[in-house]
Order: sequence, then structure tokens, then C-alpha cells
Amino acid sequence: MTDTFTRISLPNGLLVQLKEIHTTPIISQWIWYRVGSRNEIPGKTGISHWVEHMQFKGTPNFPSGVLDKAISREGGFWNAFTYLDWTTFFETMPAGKIDLALQLEADRMFNSQFDEHEVESERTVIISEREGSENEPLFRLGEAVQAASFDLHSYHHEVIGEKNDLLKISRDDLYEHYRSYYHPGNAVIALAGDFEMDAMIDRLSQLYASLPAGSTPTNHIQAEAPLEAERRIEVSGPGQTTFLQLAYRSPAASNPDFFAFSVLDSLLSGPSSLNMFGGGISNKTSRLYRALVERELAISVGGSLPATIDPYQYDIHITVHPNQSPQAVLKAVDDEIHRFQDSLVSMDEVRRAIKQSRALFAYGSENITNQAFWLGYAEMFAHYDWFEGYVSRLETITPEDIQTIARTWLNPSHRVVGTYLPTGDGEVGK
Repeated sequence: MTDTFTRISLPNGLLVQLKEIHTTPIISQWIWYRVGSRNEIPGKTGISHWVEHMQFKGTPNFPSGVLDKAISREGGFWNAFTYLDWTTFFETMPAGKIDLALQLEADRMFNSQFDEHEVESERTVIISEREGSENEPLFRLGEAVQAASFDLHSYHHEVIGEKNDLLKISRDDLYEHYRSYYHPGNAVIALAGDFEMDAMIDRLSQLYASLPAGSTPTNHIQAEAPLEAERRIEVSGPGQTTFLQLAYRSPAASNPDFFAFSVLDSLLSGPSSLNMFGGGISNKTSRLYRALVERELAISVGGSLPATIDPYQYDIHITVHPNQSPQAVLKAVDDEIHRFQDSLVSMDEVRRAIKQSRALFAYGSENITNQAFWLGYAEMFAHYDWFEGYVSRLETITPEDIQTIARTWLNPSHRVVGTYLPTGDGEVGK
């Protein structure tokens, strides 16, 4: 894919990442803010996600409800996401219509309306979303495991926040959070697609250069000590299925160990996609699939290794076979991990895992929307050169690296083991 990449910073601190791609008349714009649940304090959990929702309630120039119709009418689509370390908004539009999206994001960076009625309406929506999730066994288990994994760090709580906090957060709390984090000095604009570089830089400068930088938000984040002993928790709830979640402390994405860990993840449970728009690859060649699913200890198994600013958690999710116990499944998982720790895997197996990870990475990087995604996403936990060097870093991984990662990060004393035990009562969501 031929492209020209440019990186500039405006005087107010706004980072602009641009990539010309003239293969199709489409442009995708992403604006990223360095704020997520990581930046929240007890009493105000879920506030970042709520502010994201309020950004769709309109500005004086773009009233609520007008934009959705306008973007659809022009053949585009848009959405937004809040996560641990970031909040992002995007629009993918026909190239000739991108100025609508450019104007929108520049406007709602400073002019979003936090109408009291809209705040209360959205409170109902978000609490309903939270209560719906509470009916899901995997949400119940995941929230409990996450809380047990972190004592001090704000990764302790789910992005959606605690229900008690959602009931108390005020309109002024939301607006203060918005003003603290939504400004050029805390943002990255990323565009990829069919545009002329100089013209796009000029247009972005017109829209953003006069906006004030904003002050650096106060950092309330507390460092988390490594786990020193295994923690086990049990969650009970309706349904018929038993689930296991093993959460090991994992390295930050900027840690060199992350790349070898990615290959180990591919070997152990199947490659994890780093991109929410990435395609999937079967994990049937993974060690845990063969040990658990093929031997009818589990119905399914999968792993997750997110790219984060601070050390987070590597999760292994298992749906326990109805005729098996969670204890038997856990023993089988530990046996497979011990094999990585006690002996070297073959270079052929490592190469196969690297090939899988590389393919999944490529699937999540190939179209215009994904290209624009990566321009900003990598800046949330590292820099764009992390993305550019990802594949080459994977290809340096050796069997010895895999063994070191298994011994360092997959120690039972560094994990939380969560079990969901069904009561057999009621119905739960799929």
C-alpha cells in the first residue's frame, strides 16, 4: 500500500498524524484523547465513558440528532469508544465529504453542550447498560477478577464504572472532566486516505491552531506492586455454565517483553487481535485448545493481551465442559504452562506462532479505517514507530525468549484465578 506519512505538532500541542493513501476515495479521521478509566478516581468511576456519550448530544453549531443523519446521508459512518487509557471518536467518509467530520470534531472539542436534561437521560441509559451487563456471567466474573488484580491502580474498575458512582456523578462533574481532558494538548488527530497532504495540514490548522492548549491534568494514578501470591475468587449467579478466568499481570506495551509475550499468547491460546476492527484467526493449533477442547475438558478457550500504558493483565478465558470440574481444567492449564517453563519449544513452532500473529496484525491494518486507527492508537501507549516495528520485533523472538516470558510472567503466584459457578436458576444473556 503506497502512502506518505507526516507527523506535526501545532503550537497548542495538538499532535497531527497524516497518511496519504490514494487507493480509494475514502478518508478516515480519528481523534484520540488521553483519558480513560485509568484517569478516574473512586467516586467518579465511569465518568470518561459518560463524557464520551455526552459528546453525541450536540453543540450550538451541530445540534443533537442532526449529525447522525448528515453523516449517513453523505455515505459515511462514525462511532466512539472509551477504554482503560483513552477515548476515541472516528468518522470514515467519502473523500469529498470529509470536511463535515473535520468541522464536527474541532467544534465538539470545546463546544459540547452538557444540558442537565440530557445528562439525566444519559444517566438512565448508562445505568441500564450497566445493569444489563450484570446479567452476563462473563461480566460478573471479569469485574470481580479485575478488582482482585489491582489494589491501588485505577485499572481496578471496569470502564463503565461502579453503579453507586453513576448514581451520584453530577452535570458539573462531567463538564469538569470534559474541560480537563478534551483539549489540543491532550489529543491526537489521525487521518488516513485520499487527500493532499499540504491542503489537509492547512485545513486542520485553520480549525485547531487558535484553540487553547489546556493545562496538564492532575495525575492521580498509583503504581501497583506485583502480586506476591495467587488470589482465588468465586462468583455465583444464574445460568448453567461454569467459566474460568485466569488473570496474570502482563507487561506494558512499551516493555520489550510485550512482543515475546504476544508470541507466547499465540502458542498458548491463539493470537490476540490488538485492533477492534481486526479479523480473527482460528486458535485450533494452540496448546490450550488441544489440551482442553480436544480432550473435552472445555467448550472453548481464548486469551487476551491488551496493549496498555501500565502493566495490566493477560487473561485466559475458559468455558468449562459440563462434565468437568474447574479444578481439572486449571490443572490442565498449569500443565501446559509448565511445559513452556521447563523446556524449549521448537523453532518451527515459534515461527508458526509468529506467522499467525503477523497475519492477524495484517488483517487489522489493511483498510483505510484501520490505517487511521493505528496512526493514533499507537500514540496512546507508545509511539507510531511501535506499530511500524511490530512485525520486525516479533520476528526476532526465539524459543529462549518464550521460556523466559513463561517463567517471568506466568508464575501462579502472579495471578488471579476466578471461577463462575452457576446456580442453575434464571436466565442469563448469551
